[in-house]
Order: sequence, then C-alpha cells, then structure tokens
Amino acid sequence: MTETAERSRVLRLQGTRVYHRAWSATAGKPKLSPLPFLAISAVVGVAAVVGTVYTPSYVVTVDGTDLGLVRNQAIFTQAMDRVEDRASEILGYEYQMEHTVSYTPALSERSELTPVADFENYLFDQISEITQGYVLTVDGQTVGAATDRAALDTLLEELSAPYVNENTFSVSYTKNVHITKEYFPSDTQQDTAAMMATLTANTNGQTTYEVQKGDTFMALAFDNGMTMSEMEALNPDVDVDRLYIGQILNIKEEIPFLGVQTVDALTYTEEIECPVREVEDDSMYQGESKVLDAGVPGEALVTADVTYVNGVERERNVTSTTTIREATEKVIAVGTKERPTWYPTGNYIWPVYGTITSRFGYRYIFGSYSYHSGLDIAVPYGTSVKAADGGTVVTAGWEGSYGYLVVIDHGNGERSYYGHNSSLLVSVGDKVYQGQVIAKAGSTGRSTGNHCHFEIRVNGTRVNPEAYLP
Repeated sequence: MTETAERSRVLRLQGTRVYHRAWSATAGKPKLSPLPFLAISAVVGVAAVVGTVYTPSYVVTVDGTDLGLVRNQAIFTQAMDRVEDRASEILGYEYQMEHTVSYTPALSERSELTPVADFENYLFDQISEITQGYVLTVDGQTVGAATDRAALDTLLEELSAPYVNENTFSVSYTKNVHITKEYFPSDTQQDTAAMMATLTANTNGQTTYEVQKGDTFMALAFDNGMTMSEMEALNPDVDVDRLYIGQILNIKEEIPFLGVQTVDALTYTEEIECPVREVEDDSMYQGESKVLDAGVPGEALVTADVTYVNGVERERNVTSTTTIREATEKVIAVGTKERPTWYPTGNYIWPVYGTITSRFGYRYIFGSYSYHSGLDIAVPYGTSVKAADGGTVVTAGWEGSYGYLVVIDHGNGERSYYGHNSSLLVSVGDKVYQGQVIAKAGSTGRSTGNHCHFEIRVNGTRVNPEAYLP
C-alpha cells in the first residue's frame, strides 16, 4: 500500500471515529440524521488526499518560456545565484544574468516539481560566454578545450607518436595531463593546431655538464647558445677563470612545454670486457705499458627497460643478462725500470707564480678582441721559469710574437709553451725534468710587460692550461 493511500485510510478511520463518538453522545436521545456526520468525514478525507498528492507551486517563466514548477520562488532564485557564482568563477569576473523571470501560482502534483539541476543546466546553456565540453590541462594550466573529447585524445596521440615504436610499452608525460568535462569560457583556445604549438613550445630548462680537458667557461657558454652573463647566473659559485676537470656546471637546456616519456623493452648484445693480467717487464720504464695479447671480448644478451624523454635516454634498467660468449684474457706488460728524472710524470706544475693578467679565451687587447691561447702570468724581470713537466725540448729560440720561446714535448701528444722570455737556459734536444729552470722571464715579442706566457697543446690543439694545473 502506498504512503498516500495509507494516510487516506487513516483519515477515513478518524472521520468514522468522529461519527461514532457523536452517535454515542446522543444514545437514548432523539435520533438525528447521520448525513451531517458522513459529510464531515468526506470533507476531511478529501482534504487529506489533496494535501498529500498536490502542493501549491509556481510556474517559472524565463523570457517568456515556461521552464517548470517550483514549490516556492526562492528555489529558482537560489539556483540563479549559484549559476551566477559558478559563471563568475569560470569567467574570472563577476557575471550577472539578465533574464525576465515571472512566477504564476499553480496547484500541482508533488511529482511534477522540476529538479533544481534542470534549471541550472538550462541557465548555463543560455550563457553565450560559457561552453560545455572537454578541457585539456597541464599541471593545472588550461591549454585548450573542445566539444568533442576525441579531438583532444587525437592531439595527445599525435604529440607522442614520434617517440612510440614497436618496443614501446608505456607512454606518459613529464607533467600531469588531464581531460575533464566541464563548463569553460567560450574564448578558450579550441584550435588543435594552436594547442599543439603550445605543448611543443620550448622553455628554458637546466641540465648539468662535467668539465673535460680543454674546456673553458666562455667556450661552454657559446657552445650552448648562452652569453657569459647567462652562464654565470646559472653557476654563481663557480670561479669562471679556474675550471677543473670533473667539475659540474649548470647548462641551459631548451625543453618542450610538455615532454613525452616512453619506456621501451629492448634486447641487445653487449660486449664483455676482457679480464686483464699484468706481467712485469724490466725493459720499460715505470708507468709504461704494452699490450701483449689483446684478448677477445665476450658477448652477452641483455634485456632492459629503457626510459626516454622526447627520444633522449634518461634511465636504463637491465632486467636480465645472459652470457653468449666468455671473454678471453688480456695480457699487458708493465714497466719496472726506474724512470729517469726527465721522464714526464703526466701531471703539470705552475711554471712561475704571479698574477694572472690574461686568461685562456677571447680578450680585448691592442684595440680589438682576439683569442688568447694560454695564460699570461705577470712576474718580475728575470724570474726563473720552470718546466711544468719533464720531457724533451723541441723549440728554444726566437719565435715572432712569442719572443724567446721554449717548447717541451711531454709525449702522448702533449706539449707546453713558455713565451716572452728574456733569456733561454736550454737547447733543442735537451732532456729536462719537472721543475727544472729552463728560462728567465721577460717581455720579448708582442708583449706589454714582463710575464710568462704559458700554453698547453694536446695533439696540436690549444687547451686551457688551468684545467691541467693544480
């Protein structure tokens, strides 16, 4: 039995009880007609049914269109307020609707009352400044929107397509990407080509670089498309004039607004290094070595999950390694004979100690910018100039702009230069040891004052001496 029917039954019983109480009260007295009592019971029952099924209401009319029924006007007014508040939040400014609203009294069934959500959806649809559809956001920033979600899904697929291949089993992004269905300002970007341009636009990022032999701060800046000031801003604690091998520098890197991260399952072969066995050889100097048997490297089958960001490898997780062929032994003879004093140590010392007046790289001198191939170290006239390492003198004499110059060959393609001397103390062919005085400082050649011009070349290429000095 329904709630309405039950309440009607109860009310009818109550009416009957009224009749019986009235009849009992007249017992033994002149009888009255029962019709008045039946009429009362009928009225009470009908009123109860009407009050349960029907309710006073209002027809809501907006701009001449009947939208539905509400129990009271405040329901629709509050719905309008909520829509205005939400529209203001979406648009970023206070928004007010301009509608003509009227209310007509009515008596309606309770089931005919209009859900509030229907009113709100209708009102939202009337706001031309707002559209309902799908919004693409990256880390909470709106990139664009579309009325069809498929357009945004296709956009992301096109973004990742260049980095996906038959080995790819995972595709994600370097930032949080979401597509949500919601209302958005109608002027939101809906051109997928423009959205793609936003997603792929480069932004300035930052990566690190390990200093190698011959590197200079200026050269690294230029090689990475930066000015010296930009490079210095990324490395505020670095002495730009004294880099050292292995030093970590921050380098500007251009990265896209949204990066695509993929993981590929790869299988490849990898070389297994030969185990090394050393045998002593008293015919060679200490520190010298010679390969007697190169051996044959082994081979292994490797499977790995490799993570890429925009096609650049970022991580490699080896999941299994199977040896296909074992490596054979590599035999190396190592010298045991005592080294002569002049033999190169492989390390350099400062040829003189003084103030560095010009460093390696570009400089402004004699009215123009020029490339300086070494260090200029200011010292008093006649200061002893020492060999930075042991080796053989290959040049000792006048060499144009260098003035009186000494060049020492240290083997392995390395040579050191000592220029602008006032006098020389060695000759071509001499064997000199590290720290031996080879010349006296001066200002010969193209020079503006007493100093030692110190230069290091590796296989004929000028490198920054400070990268080799302690």
